[in-house]
Amino acid sequence: MSRSDSRPQPQSRAQYKMFVPFATRWRDNDQYGHMNNAVYYELFDSAINKFLIDAAILDTAGGTAVFLVASSGCNYFTEVAYPADVEVGLAVSRIGTSAVTYDLGLFVAGQDTASATGFVVHVNIGTEAEAAGAQPMDADTRMKFAPLARQDTAI
Repeated sequence: MSRSDSRPQPQSRAQYKMFVPFATRWRDNDQYGHMNNAVYYELFDSAINKFLIDAAILDTAGGTAVFLVASSGCNYFTEVAYPADVEVGLAVSRIGTSAVTYDLGLFVAGQDTASATGFVVHVNIGTEAEAAGAQPMDADTRMKFAPLARQDTAI
């Protein structure tokens, strides 16, 4: 495979199961006039946590487990800048025993092709001292990821 064949390609909206809208802010732009790359990660993180809270997976008021980032990455294709409205597309490509892998796409509102794509691997971590470290997800939690699962993702 040639080097150009192995480069990541932008994805279409059809690759994602859920979309979370966000408004960019003036402060999101860097000195070059486009959104700073750290903001992409903030938007990805916010979209994932909105899903986790809405699905009653994450209980910020005292749940017994949390999901922590074990790995992440982002590929940039086209510039995004304030005052664009954006949407983060989410899908789940892998559900393991204690971890879940999200595929993410950042879209300028109204566009069909992602300006950036990324991934985040979350690991289920026990919050009690005796349960610290990766913990298997229970069946109920695993099923809550089903709406985001791609067709080829085992639950």
